[in-house]
Amino acid sequence: MVREIWNVSSEVRAKCSPLNAMTIGVLALQGDFDAHRKRLEELGATVVLVKKPEQLDQIDGLVIPGGESSTFLKLLGQAGFEKLKEFVRVKPTFGTCAGAILLANEVENPKQTGLGVLDIRIRRNAYGRQVDSSIREGKLNGSPIEMVFIRAPKIEHVGPGVEVLATEGEDPVAVRQGKVMAATFHPELSADTRVHRAFLDLIRST
Repeated sequence: MVREIWNVSSEVRAKCSPLNAMTIGVLALQGDFDAHRKRLEELGATVVLVKKPEQLDQIDGLVIPGGESSTFLKLLGQAGFEKLKEFVRVKPTFGTCAGAILLANEVENPKQTGLGVLDIRIRRNAYGRQVDSSIREGKLNGSPIEMVFIRAPKIEHVGPGVEVLATEGEDPVAVRQGKVMAATFHPELSADTRVHRAFLDLIRST
């Protein structure tokens, strides 16, 4: 009987994992937040679209999607910004594109105040305008992965406590520091699920 239990497929065990007891939020003020929701649900997560600051009290991790970082700040308002700032210092958070900009402690082109929880310097719109968007092949932990760049920022400096998870050419494009992850590309727009899986693993480990 014990042997039969341990022979249950990995897919069934995943459905029974603690992940199903967690609720992951996706900041739903702008950007393609629904693509993140769909991806996380495909991977078995319970997802809440976060539109009000008080919803942050109900979730175990948060995704900040792409969009326009300065618009995010306006839509959050002072109270929402302070609530989010408090959240990202204690709970797992993953920012993509504009989300990565918000998490950085130094922003250029132009300078911008953000959440300051990730020791990187990032440059907005470093790859050009919307028409300069592209799909490229990068490396995630040394393995090839498709990367979609849309008005993408560029990580120009990585602090000593930051782990580089993915690169495109010589550039770091996905990083992690403690409970915080960021990517300058859009993993939600590719079929590959490994980046989101990495975030779910981060939530499981905390």
